[in-house]
Amino acid sequence: MAEHTVKAFDEEITTLRGLIAEMGGLAELAIGEAVEALTKRSQELAAQVIERDKKIDRLEAEVDRLAVKIIALRAPMADDLREVLAALKIAGILERIGDYAKNIAKRVSRIEGRLNSEPQTLIPAMAEIAGEMVHDVLTAFAARDPALAVDVIERDARVDAFYDSIFRNMVSFMMENPSTITSAAHLLFIARNIERIGDHATNIAEQVYYAATAEYVVDRLERPEN
Repeated sequence: MAEHTVKAFDEEITTLRGLIAEMGGLAELAIGEAVEALTKRSQELAAQVIERDKKIDRLEAEVDRLAVKIIALRAPMADDLREVLAALKIAGILERIGDYAKNIAKRVSRIEGRLNSEPQTLIPAMAEIAGEMVHDVLTAFAARDPALAVDVIERDARVDAFYDSIFRNMVSFMMENPSTITSAAHLLFIARNIERIGDHATNIAEQVYYAATAEYVVDRLERPEN
């Protein structure tokens, strides 16, 4: 491969990584601000989250175009090909994470009053863990760090435990307070969206692990310790 071609390839890979980092930063910000809009009942902040999601969508389209260009013109092999394919898949997952944050923001206006229930306090804590998973898995992608990717995957159990607790508490709360059913149901959907964000962070971690090791993480997790 000619020197100028190698330089162009390196620049395109750097640009691709930068786009993923920008998408990830916006997705992480959207999660935090959507939950803040919920806790403060801020319609203005919720509207910002919804509007900013369009930028995440545009960045995904840029990643798609660049990844296809790299594959078509540079014919990357082995490690490089895995990284490009991982970036392509990660962009799609980040776009969905942005959609979940947008869905949370959209429900802010549908919750009436302030529900004095345990799930109301658990949701921000649950969202914090999910947001940290997104942040750390993007760090793992940038650093090609399979160990950090595995750590993110293992953390998803904590998000699931939060969701199970919120679900049980919210169902009981709705039975005891029928007048709050509509608002409580929206909170339950919000918790479900956060749980899905955790799942998608796990999906990204699986892509990161494969890109870095050429192995599937499920094989690593199921392999008995020596």
